[in-house]
Amino acid sequence: MVLIGMYDSPFVRRVAVTLNLLGLPYEHRNWSVGRDFELIREFNPLGRVPTLVLDDGEALIESAAILDHLDERAGPERALLPAAGAERRAALNIMAIATGAAEKGALQVYEAAFRPEEKRHEPWVERCAAQMHGALGELERRARAAGAVWLVGDRLSQADVTVTCAFTYLCEAVGAERGSYVYPALAALCAHCEAMPEFRSVIAPFSAPRQAP
Repeated sequence: MVLIGMYDSPFVRRVAVTLNLLGLPYEHRNWSVGRDFELIREFNPLGRVPTLVLDDGEALIESAAILDHLDERAGPERALLPAAGAERRAALNIMAIATGAAEKGALQVYEAAFRPEEKRHEPWVERCAAQMHGALGELERRARAAGAVWLVGDRLSQADVTVTCAFTYLCEAVGAERGSYVYPALAALCAHCEAMPEFRSVIAPFSAPRQAP
């Protein structure tokens, strides 16, 4: 398998961490959606990441679909998303909140990176920041309510992977945890996960996107 995309993307990274946790070997192509847009479009017509190219050449083009395939490949005993019931619903809900927060953070990054300063719309940026912090506040509440190492159940799940990748990204890209915004339960969860080799081996410092020349 070939994973396309840079590890400073929380969506690419959650796929990479999952591959590591499930012990599935892959090749990594560190391609940027700005610099390598046309290369990525050879595998994904949207020119987006992550893209996972399977051994038979089939390309999966969205992180949730990729994670679903990896769980299916790993089998129900090793899958990172609970198979059914309340735990599955809780995990999916947590993942939706975390990915939504990451998307709102990315919009703030893109506004600063691609729009001339005089054309930036501050009310829009402030709205995105409010949505991001609203999501992080809910994740903080859930992390405290869990009262355990993991967010769902008694073992690491995809909820923990996705939240960790999103929170690390948001702290680096838009300074999500600073000033009056502190998320101690989230920070503790992420520190625990980030110490694991499956996470440490696929981390890259955040680099602001640039338009292709």
